[in-house]
Order: sequence, then structure tokens, then C-alpha cells
Amino acid sequence: MAASSAEPALDYRSILSISDEAARVRALDKHLSTRSYVRGFSLSQADVDAFRQLSGPPADTQLFHVARWFRHVAAILDGPQAPAPPCGLQAGKGRRTQPPWSPPAGSKPCQLRLYNSLTRRKDVFVPQDGRRVTWYCCGPTVYDASHMGHARSYISFDILRRVLRDYFKFDVFYCMNITDIDDKIIRRARQNYLFERYREKQPQSAQLLEDVRVALQPFSMKLQETADPDRRQMLERLERAVRLAAEPLDEAVRAGLPAEELEQRAQVLLEEAKDLLSDWLDCMHSSEVSDNSIFSELPKFWEAEFHKDMEALNVLPPDVLTRVSEYVPEIVNFVQKIVDNGYGYASNGSIYFDTVKFANSEGHCYGKLVPEAVGDQKALQEGEGDLSVLAERLSEKRSPNDFALWKASKPGEPSWPCPWGKGRPGWHIECSAMAGTLLGASMDIHGGGFDLRFPHHDNELAQSEAYFGNDCWVRYFLHTGHLTIAGCKMSKSLKNFITIKDALKKHSARQLRLAFLMHSWKDTLDYSANTMESALQYERLLNEFFLNVKDLLRAPVEVTGQFEKWEDEEIELNKSFYDKKAAVHEALCDNVDTRTVLEEMRALVGQCNLYMAARKATRRRPSRALLGSIARYLTHMLKIFGAIEEESSLGFPIGGAGTSLNLESTVMPYLQALSEFREGVRRIAREHKVPEVLQLSDALRDDVLPELGVRFEDHEGLPTVVKLVDRETLLREREEKRRVEEEKRRKKEEAARKRQEQEAAKLAKMKIPPSEMFLAESDKYSKFDEDGLPTHDAEGKELSKGQAKKVKKLFEAQEKLHKEYLQSVQNGSVP
Repeated sequence: MAASSAEPALDYRSILSISDEAARVRALDKHLSTRSYVRGFSLSQADVDAFRQLSGPPADTQLFHVARWFRHVAAILDGPQAPAPPCGLQAGKGRRTQPPWSPPAGSKPCQLRLYNSLTRRKDVFVPQDGRRVTWYCCGPTVYDASHMGHARSYISFDILRRVLRDYFKFDVFYCMNITDIDDKIIRRARQNYLFERYREKQPQSAQLLEDVRVALQPFSMKLQETADPDRRQMLERLERAVRLAAEPLDEAVRAGLPAEELEQRAQVLLEEAKDLLSDWLDCMHSSEVSDNSIFSELPKFWEAEFHKDMEALNVLPPDVLTRVSEYVPEIVNFVQKIVDNGYGYASNGSIYFDTVKFANSEGHCYGKLVPEAVGDQKALQEGEGDLSVLAERLSEKRSPNDFALWKASKPGEPSWPCPWGKGRPGWHIECSAMAGTLLGASMDIHGGGFDLRFPHHDNELAQSEAYFGNDCWVRYFLHTGHLTIAGCKMSKSLKNFITIKDALKKHSARQLRLAFLMHSWKDTLDYSANTMESALQYERLLNEFFLNVKDLLRAPVEVTGQFEKWEDEEIELNKSFYDKKAAVHEALCDNVDTRTVLEEMRALVGQCNLYMAARKATRRRPSRALLGSIARYLTHMLKIFGAIEEESSLGFPIGGAGTSLNLESTVMPYLQALSEFREGVRRIAREHKVPEVLQLSDALRDDVLPELGVRFEDHEGLPTVVKLVDRETLLREREEKRRVEEEKRRKKEEAARKRQEQEAAKLAKMKIPPSEMFLAESDKYSKFDEDGLPTHDAEGKELSKGQAKKVKKLFEAQEKLHKEYLQSVQNGSVP
């Protein structure tokens, strides 16, 4: 770069020779004051050399010539420079530029891990196609009412699905099936049809008794052969109930009672013996049932009931629902390809899967989920179905471990045409064919109950991988834990179950969901009074917090008053808030650990309650913004979990479906006005000492408003808190309050009665002169001195010194009491 002809060169050497650094910089500033270095400034080599000796502009603001010169030279050169110490002319140093920037180290992000039954460990969840997740869930076999075992699986999977979709932002495609062709359905449909036909014939009482007697014979044999203690107990209860119901009818027949009386007793027996007679009629007449519609009406009815139950539980419907009866052609093609691939074989019109050949084939493995269960004939036969474990059917297999892909239909069973003759699908094949049709050769997630692992899901894996020729039909297998009832095994076949409808009569869908959220989705859950009480307490804790925050946010405040200076308490609570959010995220990444999430949320609410209580004690207003943020976050998490069913910006909805927001926004201004009016009336009543008005005010709060679902909370020196609460909850609270008050009143009366008895006993004792107090104790003493003190015991022996000292002490105490009594009588204080 050329030096300007109009500017003299910098006399660098003379300035550099100055020994004192500060003096050198001042000399440079003086020299630069004679130069025009702002406009038309051209750098000389001397300028550059001098500039490179400086570490930065001078700190002294009076040396502005050097400072301006330094900035202009730096702008022209505009080159990188390492950070340097404060300004100074230093030989061998480069020019000053921006220091290097380093990004923060940060922290390693959590990865979602799911417990995978294929590995029996928590594996990092990685979908096969970006953010898209394909998920197949085994649906119900619809032949009876849905029970809490179904709720255990479908609420749990609903929570997992919502978390993956709404929290982790995956694009979830969720498929579920309905099993409407199955041995259980066929048998139940036949039995219902045959029993109703029998009932319509209106058998005579004597005939009914005879039929029950005949039906009890094979039933009793089955009872004797039953080894399972739970099933045996259930059968014994059924037999006992039938015999007890038969006795009154038998007595009435023998006594020749009127027909009306016989009919009533016969109807009782029919109801008690329904299962017994249905089983007997099915054994006798099953082959007579040939109409396929009989087998479709039953599952159609119970499927509709299942969907109603799921809607009542706030379980999201699947993206696509498949029914076995609608996929029979696809199932036939699926079975045919398995046969073509060499893994299926025909036998007496049925098609079986060759487990031995599959297990010995390269790249395949049978029993991936529960290898230790392979060969368990009891489990395998349960998987085949009640109608498929007869001796002739079992003899059709090459290996006992083989299972049916397609079953040849017998008389009394529904059937569909296929290349092997009329038949129906096996149980395991349905899921493979339907899931394969919709999701292809490999899905991300397959879900079902824990008891489906073997043989159902292991057989699904084998036949699907035989069809597709791969070893990865399912990437992640999720199984929900068992459900027990008060510690006992739940089983529909044992008639030990609670229907979803019955459960919803006792508790709301939110309360049931909270109970499930408080347990790990993959572990056993005990549905009991204690479990539900924990859920109710948790719901009350959250609801009270939401109501308190809503009341705070409703309080009128200026626009600028919404934002107040944070003190140490707010800073600490906000830090805890972010710590809890981080802990919630870690818990959700850890196999969607909702139990830990709810504990972290509980702790956060507890900290908020302590903060609000401390503010209330010092008559200071809590931070609206901070508490509002926390409440909205908790609401957001509960929405993700499906515990808040409607659109609610903060807290649990109030009122019926779709009315929450309108109800609260509509009625709250009127309630607030009523509250303020009541406050004014109470203040005037206190000032003028009008207790009747105060009593009316309390009656409004305690008796009238709870009936309308409104709670007024009075706090000394603070405005009344107004809360909209479920009416039933308020009525329960009122009854509990009255019960507690009644208990307190009863205890108070009991204490007063005891005090009166004690005072009466004390008075009676005080009335006794000390000279007479021992005379009545003839069982202890036989002789006394002139003052009434005992000298000999009941046996005539003289009292020892210790005994004499003891009675003397008692005598003196009584003497003191008696003197007090005489003094009280003299004063007139004792009647």
C-alpha cells in the first residue's frame, strides 16, 4: 500500500526509543494530532509497523488521537488477530482483531429408549423411515364385555402413542385389529343360540330339572379332572350355585305348588344353570348350527361395545382398524405363499406351519421372544383354541410345536372357500396377514399384552418372516404388564374380572388413567382400592393447584403489574421448574417412565404450594407469570398423557364435554361479583354485630353453592377464593366436613362427660372422712387404730413398716382432700 504524499511518515524510531510505555503512547498521540487520519487517510509502512506493535487502543480516554488512529488502521487492515493483553506498544506483536469464539460444550441429549421384548432391554428407538413410525397393536377378541385387563393394555398403549406423537413429535401410523373369527367366538355364539332356542321351548319344570341333572354329570367329571386350583374353585362355585337353585324347584314340583310358583323358581334355575346348560347343549347339538350370520352377530355387538368403552376411557381410535372377517382373501394368499416357500404343509384340509424346518433354516429362529417356552404344550394348545385341540386335530401335525395357519371347518363352524377346502383362519395368521398388507415387510413397533408373547407373537414372527423371507418383521416388540385385582389374578375364563363399564361407575376415566400413569406400562398393575385412592389424591392435589392459580390469574391487575421484580423466591422456584422439566424429559426418554414423571410433577406442585403459602403469610402477591407458566406446562403434560380430555388452556375441564371453556368464562364474572358483594355484606355484619347475616353468608358458602359446583374459600384478611369444582366432589367434601365436625362434637361431648364423671368421683371421694376410708376394705385389713388407720392385714398379720408408711401417706392425702371439701361446703361452692 502506498504512502500518502500529503502526510509525513511517522518517526517510528524516535518514538520507539522512549523507554516508558505510557510516555511512548503519549508521544504517538501528540505526533498523530498533526495528521489528518480520518478522511483520505493512506497507510504508510511506518503506520503498519507502529500499529502492529500495539495490543489495542489506549485505556486513557484523553489519548483519543491514538484511539481513533488505531480504529481506522484496524478497519483498513481488517485481519484476524489472536486475543492480546491491554493496549501497549509491544515489539513483535500482531495487530488486534476479534478474539476467537468457542461454542458452549452443552450436554449430550437424551435418546428415547424403549423396553424391547426381542432383546429384554431398553433399546434406543430408531424408526426405519425418518420420523415416521409404523405400529401394529393386537386388538380384542370380541365375544364378551371389555374388562380392566383390556383397559390395562389399551390405555397404556394410548399413553405411549400420545407421548411418541405429541411429545417426541413422531409421525405415528397406528393399526389395530379386531378378532371376530376365533374358537371362543364360535363356541360362545353357538352356546348363546342353542340356549336361547332351549329357553324359547319353555321346558316343563320336571324336564328342566332332568336336563340339569344330566348336564351335571359331564360337568362333575370335568371338575374332577381340573388341576388348576383357580379354575377348579370357579367350577365348584358354579356347581354349588346350580344345586342350590335346583333344590327349591325340586321341592315345589314334589309339593305340587301352583304353576306360577314353579315358573318363578324355574327362571331362577335357568339363570344359574345357563353356563352349565349352554355347554351341555353345545356338546349335544353343535353340528346343527350352520348359519354363518349366527357367528357374526355376536362379535359385531361386542365390537361396538368395545369402541364405546374405549371412547369413554379417552383412548384414541386407531388410524386404521382391521377385522379378520374382512381380510379372509388376504389371509388365504398369505398362507399359500408360506406353503410355496416351503414352511407350510396341508393335512386333512388344514394347513400347519412347519416349526422344525423354519428353525433349521439359515437366517431364521423360532421362539425369538420366549425361547424357553418352546415345547410348552399347554401354552401351545391354548394358542390353538378350544375347538382345535381334539386328538384327531393334534395327530394331523408333523411336530407337536407346529401350529395351524388354516383350519378345516367342522359342522357347526363358519367356513370360507379356499384351495384346501372350506375352512377358517388360524388365530396367529390373522395379524400377520393384516399387518403385512398395511405395513409391509417390516414394522417399527408391535404391541400387545404380556400373555401374548408365546405362542401368539412368537408364531406371528415365524410365519411373517417365512412369508417375507427376512428376520426383521418387527423391530421393537412392546408388551404391557398384567393386571391383578386386589392382588388376585384376573381372568375372563375364571369369571374373575371387572368390566370397564363397572369400573367407570366408581371412578372417572381420568382417575383410571392417572392410576395407570403412576405405574410402569410394562409391569404388573394391581387394580385395588389403595391404587385408586392414590390416583384420587393425586388428582385432588393437581386440581387444587390449578384452581388456586386460576384464582390468582383472575385477580384484576394493571398491565404493567403483570410483570413484577423477581426476588430470591421466584428465582429459586423458576430454577426448580426448569430442573423438573429436564427430569421429566429424562424420565420420558427412559422407556416413557410416567411414574417418575408424575412424581416430578407432584414435587413441582408441592414447591409451588409452599411458595404461595409463604407469600400468603406475608400478604404478598405471588408471581402470576411464573405460576401461570408452571400451571400451563403441567396442563400440557397431562394433555399429552390423555388425562385432560378437552381443550383447556389451564387445568382440568369443568362441566360436561365441550362445555368447559364456555362455562368458566361465562359464569366466573358473576361469581366474582357475588363473592365481592358477599365480602361487603360480611364486613358490615361484623362491624354492626349482626350474627344472623354472617350465618346466612356461611350457609350460602356451605350449603347453596356446593350444589351448583361452586366453592368459596374464605381467608382472613384476604379476598375470597372462587373455584369451579365438580358438584359431586363438592358434595362429598361437604359430607366429609360434616362427618368430621360431627366426630369432633361427639368427642367433645364424650370428653365433657368423662370430666363430669371424674369430678363426680373426685367429689364422692372428697366427702369420705379419712377415719372411714379404710374401714370398707375388709378384704385387705382386719384391725384399725383409733384414727381409722389399718394395723393388721386380712389374715390378721401386723402390717410391715413399709405397708404402714404407705397407708399413712394415703390417709394424709385423703385428710387434705376432705378438708378441701369441708371448706367448699362452708363457702357454699359445693351443694
